[in-house]
Amino acid sequence: MIRKVRRYIESQNLLPGNEKLIVGVSGGADSMVLLFVLQRLAYNCIAAHCNFHLRGEESFRDEKASEEFAQSLQIQFIKKDFDTKVIAQQRGISIEMAARDLRYQWFEELRNEHHAEFIAVAHHQNDNIETLLLNLIRGAGIKGLTGIQPKNNKIVRPLLCASKQEILQFAHEKNIPFVTDSSNLQDEFMRNKIRLNLLPVLQSINPSIDKALLQTMKYLNEAEKIYRKHIQETINQVFDKEKSRIDIALLKQTPSLESVLFEILKGYGFNSEQIKNIAESIDSQSGKLFFSEQYELLRDRSHFLLYQKKEKESQQYEIQRDDTEIQIPIRLQLLFQTIDSNTKIIKNPNIAMLDAAKLQFPLILRKWRQGDKFIPFGMNHFKKISDYFNDCKFSRLAKESTWLLCSGDGIVWIIGHRIDNRFRVSETTKQVYTLQLFRQ
Repeated sequence: MIRKVRRYIESQNLLPGNEKLIVGVSGGADSMVLLFVLQRLAYNCIAAHCNFHLRGEESFRDEKASEEFAQSLQIQFIKKDFDTKVIAQQRGISIEMAARDLRYQWFEELRNEHHAEFIAVAHHQNDNIETLLLNLIRGAGIKGLTGIQPKNNKIVRPLLCASKQEILQFAHEKNIPFVTDSSNLQDEFMRNKIRLNLLPVLQSINPSIDKALLQTMKYLNEAEKIYRKHIQETINQVFDKEKSRIDIALLKQTPSLESVLFEILKGYGFNSEQIKNIAESIDSQSGKLFFSEQYELLRDRSHFLLYQKKEKESQQYEIQRDDTEIQIPIRLQLLFQTIDSNTKIIKNPNIAMLDAAKLQFPLILRKWRQGDKFIPFGMNHFKKISDYFNDCKFSRLAKESTWLLCSGDGIVWIIGHRIDNRFRVSETTKQVYTLQLFRQ
């Protein structure tokens, strides 16, 4: 076993030197064997034990067994207690998920605190098989079917080369003490159901199912490397990350637009069902919106536009009569001037020239609201701001980033676009109020 693990560490380049390691120890056979083997391979180990207080006296039994074994190997032992059920309830997640998150968060804290290089955990081949079946049942993509990886950032798994049977046999041969988690014998959790119910059925069909599934994962890992290379090249072509937009025309040319969308959008919190709906909307009219927890995706005319959710800005900003410039929320230069024969009306969407006598100070800057309306310059009837946006083909993002200048109850200027006809400079205007927008 020791030679086998050493060869595996070398072949996977898991631990380039004799680094200091945080080793997760639960008291079970897998983690006790891992600690023993790594110590025999001359790694500088710190044994870390989590007491999740989920199994009454068994939890204390596991802690004691882990501590005594670490001490027998003259390895530093550190433990931490967690009120796992309460934390799971507070976070609104399963107890299994809470325990997993707490364990890895604490291990990472220990790694930093003790200047360790890696965290070693005791996943083995049978865990890998269960993970494959679990992901298959849940409907994972190709990445989910490649199983547990030997190295994931600072987490290494040196026992992935060994089966559960090999680990148990080695533990008996070396008289390594271990305890059995009684919850592993219950089929309450999904992984236990796979271990206790599904795998025996598969083994009755194919006695070599473990070997077959491990070989399948090996094939899928190789296929995933090819897939990953090609998909990244495609993503670089269709997705402008800086502008957060996906080119629909180029996306349509890809062999599997849903796969490309999945690889782009999964990192933004969109799930597989949402991504399927997004793919199906590719030929629909623009304006359709999709939401993840933190992001929105808009099906625009030629692109999918991706942007982070913002809380609706209800804040208002005042412009006083004596202001000559403002910087927040946008930059505007402000000027009063008496009209004369030399006064020229500038036609520029970033400049508004208004009849000062028709303005009521302080002026207000705010975002648009449903029901807002104005009389566009050159017209004599009201138009809803929302209709103006649609007619001018504003994207959702453009609508939400546009500011309005208001006087009393009237909208004076859709800033950077069009003024209200009621506030225009006319033959009777004596003083002009000019605002110039400087886009950032």
